[in-house]
Amino acid sequence: MTAPLPGFAGRTYLFQVDNGAAFRNAYSADGTRLRWEGLGESAGQWEDVSLHVAQVGPALYFVSWTEASGITVSHVMDLTAMTVRAFWTYEGEGGRVGELHTGKLEQLA
Repeated sequence: MTAPLPGFAGRTYLFQVDNGAAFRNAYSADGTRLRWEGLGESAGQWEDVSLHVAQVGPALYFVSWTEASGITVSHVMDLTAMTVRAFWTYEGEGGRVGELHTGKLEQLA
């Protein structure tokens, strides 16, 4: 028996983060990959990443990935409220740094 596809599979969203960052997130048709593209100050940055996904409630998904730079990203996506709680970590001058953010989703396709 195969698991149902995540609700975001095959869709593209504008993700606007509380710190002013914005991304165009395009999910593969099977929900296992993401191509994110930075917008605004991050324009020109992008990556295609493999996802770890778990459905944690109705239209509620935990999604995480590791980028080539070593940045780790974890999202809790609420497709009913169209919100995201995001946590990412990266290497800083004094060691690993973690940031917690919130954001809004707008479905583009």
